[in-house]
Amino acid sequence: MDKKKHKDNKAEEANETSQHASEKNPAEAGDDRLVELEKALAEKEAECAANWDKFVRERADLENYRKRVQKEKEEIQKYGNESLIMEILPAVDNMERALAHTADDTQDPIITGVKMTLDMLLGSLRKFGVVALETAPGTPFDSALHQAMSQVEKAGQEPNTIVDIFQKGYLLNERLLRPAMVTVAK
Repeated sequence: MDKKKHKDNKAEEANETSQHASEKNPAEAGDDRLVELEKALAEKEAECAANWDKFVRERADLENYRKRVQKEKEEIQKYGNESLIMEILPAVDNMERALAHTADDTQDPIITGVKMTLDMLLGSLRKFGVVALETAPGTPFDSALHQAMSQVEKAGQEPNTIVDIFQKGYLLNERLLRPAMVTVAK
Protein backbone atom coordinates (compact mmCIF):
# COMPACT_ATOMS: atom_id res chain seq x y z
CA MET A 1 0.00 0.00 0.00
CA ASP A 2 2.86 2.31 0.56
CA LYS A 3 3.55 2.23 -3.10
CA LYS A 4 -0.03 3.16 -3.88
CA LYS A 5 0.05 6.10 -1.44
CA HIS A 6 3.33 7.26 -2.89
CA LYS A 7 1.82 7.23 -6.42
CA ASP A 8 -1.25 9.10 -5.20
CA ASN A 9 0.93 11.77 -3.53
CA LYS A 10 2.86 12.29 -6.75
CA ALA A 11 -0.37 12.61 -8.70
CA GLU A 12 -1.67 15.18 -6.25
CA GLU A 13 1.55 17.17 -6.49
CA ALA A 14 1.31 17.21 -10.28
CA ASN A 15 -2.31 18.38 -10.10
CA GLU A 16 -1.36 21.15 -7.69
CA THR A 17 1.47 22.29 -9.97
CA SER A 18 -0.81 22.43 -13.00
CA GLN A 19 -3.44 24.27 -10.97
CA HIS A 20 -0.87 26.82 -9.84
CA ALA A 21 0.20 27.34 -13.46
CA SER A 22 -3.38 27.86 -14.61
CA GLU A 23 -4.14 30.04 -11.64
CA LYS A 24 -1.59 32.71 -12.68
CA ASN A 25 -2.27 36.25 -11.84
CA PRO A 26 -4.94 37.49 -14.29
CA ALA A 27 -2.94 40.68 -14.89
CA GLU A 28 0.11 38.65 -16.01
CA ALA A 29 -2.05 36.52 -18.33
CA GLY A 30 -3.56 39.68 -19.84
CA ASP A 31 -0.09 41.22 -20.34
CA ASP A 32 1.10 38.08 -22.14
CA ARG A 33 -1.96 38.15 -24.38
CA LEU A 34 -1.43 41.87 -25.06
CA VAL A 35 2.22 41.27 -26.01
CA GLU A 36 1.14 38.47 -28.38
CA LEU A 37 -1.49 40.69 -29.98
CA GLU A 38 0.95 43.61 -30.36
CA LYS A 39 3.47 41.28 -31.96
CA ALA A 40 0.82 39.94 -34.37
CA LEU A 41 -0.29 43.50 -35.14
CA ALA A 42 3.30 44.57 -35.88
CA GLU A 43 3.71 41.60 -38.24
CA LYS A 44 0.48 42.45 -40.05
CA GLU A 45 1.48 46.13 -40.31
CA ALA A 46 4.83 45.10 -41.82
CA GLU A 47 3.03 42.80 -44.26
CA CYS A 48 0.59 45.61 -45.11
CA ALA A 49 3.47 48.04 -45.74
CA ALA A 50 5.21 45.48 -47.96
CA ASN A 51 2.01 44.88 -49.94
CA TRP A 52 1.43 48.63 -50.31
CA ASP A 53 4.99 49.06 -51.58
CA LYS A 54 4.45 46.25 -54.11
CA PHE A 55 1.19 47.86 -55.21
CA VAL A 56 2.78 51.27 -55.69
CA ARG A 57 5.68 49.78 -57.67
CA GLU A 58 3.37 47.72 -59.88
CA ARG A 59 1.20 50.78 -60.48
CA ALA A 60 4.27 52.78 -61.52
CA ASP A 61 5.41 49.94 -63.80
CA LEU A 62 1.97 49.84 -65.40
CA GLU A 63 1.99 53.61 -65.95
CA ASN A 64 5.49 53.44 -67.49
CA TYR A 65 4.33 50.60 -69.73
CA ARG A 66 1.34 52.65 -70.90
CA LYS A 67 3.58 55.64 -71.68
CA ARG A 68 6.07 53.42 -73.55
CA VAL A 69 3.29 51.81 -75.63
CA GLN A 70 1.82 55.24 -76.43
CA LYS A 71 5.24 56.51 -77.55
CA GLU A 72 5.80 53.42 -79.70
CA LYS A 73 2.35 53.86 -81.24
CA GLU A 74 3.12 57.48 -82.11
CA GLU A 75 6.46 56.47 -83.65
CA ILE A 76 4.78 53.77 -85.72
CA GLN A 77 2.29 56.33 -87.02
CA LYS A 78 5.08 58.80 -87.73
CA TYR A 79 7.64 56.45 -89.28
CA GLY A 80 5.60 53.40 -90.29
CA ASN A 81 5.67 54.32 -93.98
CA GLU A 82 9.47 54.45 -94.10
CA SER A 83 9.98 51.25 -96.10
CA LEU A 84 7.31 52.23 -98.64
CA ILE A 85 8.83 55.69 -99.04
CA MET A 86 12.29 54.18 -99.51
CA GLU A 87 10.86 52.14 -102.40
CA ILE A 88 9.30 55.25 -104.02
CA LEU A 89 12.37 57.51 -103.78
CA PRO A 90 14.33 55.80 -106.61
CA ALA A 91 11.39 56.48 -108.96
CA VAL A 92 11.44 60.14 -107.89
CA ASP A 93 15.21 60.23 -108.48
CA ASN A 94 14.81 58.78 -111.99
CA MET A 95 12.09 61.28 -112.90
CA GLU A 96 14.29 64.14 -111.70
CA ARG A 97 17.24 62.81 -113.72
CA ALA A 98 15.05 62.53 -116.82
CA LEU A 99 13.80 66.10 -116.39
CA ALA A 100 17.35 67.37 -115.81
CA HIS A 101 18.21 66.35 -119.39
CA THR A 102 15.39 68.36 -120.97
CA ALA A 103 15.21 72.02 -121.79
CA ASP A 104 13.21 74.14 -119.33
CA ASP A 105 11.09 75.74 -122.04
CA THR A 106 10.07 72.45 -123.67
CA GLN A 107 6.34 72.20 -124.35
CA ASP A 108 6.43 68.48 -125.14
CA PRO A 109 3.34 66.85 -123.58
CA ILE A 110 5.37 63.85 -122.36
CA ILE A 111 7.78 66.13 -120.50
CA THR A 112 4.86 68.09 -119.07
CA GLY A 113 3.23 64.82 -117.93
CA VAL A 114 6.44 63.68 -116.24
CA LYS A 115 6.73 67.06 -114.46
CA MET A 116 3.14 66.83 -113.27
CA THR A 117 3.62 63.24 -112.06
CA LEU A 118 6.80 64.22 -110.23
CA ASP A 119 5.02 67.16 -108.60
CA MET A 120 2.18 64.88 -107.47
CA LEU A 121 4.61 62.35 -106.04
CA LEU A 122 6.55 65.03 -104.17
CA GLY A 123 3.29 66.53 -102.88
CA SER A 124 2.16 63.14 -101.59
CA LEU A 125 5.52 62.56 -99.92
CA ARG A 126 5.32 66.00 -98.25
CA LYS A 127 1.88 65.06 -96.88
CA PHE A 128 3.51 62.16 -95.06
CA GLY A 129 6.37 64.28 -93.70
CA VAL A 130 9.04 63.65 -96.35
CA VAL A 131 11.21 66.67 -97.12
CA ALA A 132 14.26 66.89 -99.38
CA LEU A 133 17.52 67.94 -97.72
CA GLU A 134 18.64 71.40 -98.77
CA THR A 135 22.03 70.51 -100.18
CA ALA A 136 23.83 72.79 -102.61
CA PRO A 137 27.39 73.00 -103.93
CA GLY A 138 29.54 75.14 -101.65
CA THR A 139 27.70 74.25 -98.42
CA PRO A 140 29.66 72.58 -95.63
CA PHE A 141 29.76 68.79 -95.56
CA ASP A 142 27.84 67.29 -92.61
CA SER A 143 28.49 63.58 -92.05
CA ALA A 144 25.13 63.29 -90.23
CA LEU A 145 23.24 64.34 -93.38
CA HIS A 146 25.62 63.59 -96.25
CA GLN A 147 27.44 60.54 -97.53
CA ALA A 148 30.74 61.38 -99.23
CA MET A 149 31.12 59.37 -102.43
CA SER A 150 34.47 60.90 -103.37
CA GLN A 151 36.87 63.75 -102.63
CA VAL A 152 38.29 66.04 -105.28
CA GLU A 153 40.57 69.04 -105.31
CA LYS A 154 38.70 71.97 -106.74
CA ALA A 155 40.12 75.45 -107.12
CA GLY A 156 38.09 78.15 -105.45
CA GLN A 157 36.29 75.69 -103.16
CA GLU A 158 37.08 75.47 -99.45
CA PRO A 159 38.03 72.06 -98.05
CA ASN A 160 35.22 69.94 -96.61
CA THR A 161 32.51 71.62 -98.69
CA ILE A 162 30.16 69.98 -101.17
CA VAL A 163 31.26 70.13 -104.79
CA ASP A 164 28.62 68.00 -106.52
CA ILE A 165 25.44 66.11 -105.60
CA PHE A 166 24.87 62.60 -106.94
CA GLN A 167 21.62 61.85 -105.14
CA LYS A 168 19.30 63.99 -103.02
CA GLY A 169 18.84 63.20 -99.35
CA TYR A 170 15.50 63.14 -97.57
CA LEU A 171 14.13 63.62 -94.06
CA LEU A 172 11.05 61.83 -92.73
CA ASN A 173 9.42 63.88 -89.96
CA GLU A 174 12.75 65.56 -89.23
CA ARG A 175 14.59 62.23 -89.03
CA LEU A 176 17.13 61.29 -91.70
CA LEU A 177 15.55 58.91 -94.16
CA ARG A 178 18.33 58.84 -96.74
CA PRO A 179 21.60 60.80 -96.72
CA ALA A 180 22.55 62.90 -99.71
CA MET A 181 25.34 61.36 -101.79
CA VAL A 182 27.90 64.06 -102.53
CA THR A 183 31.41 64.82 -103.72
CA VAL A 184 33.47 66.75 -101.16
CA ALA A 185 36.35 69.19 -101.77
CA LYS A 186 39.74 68.28 -100.31
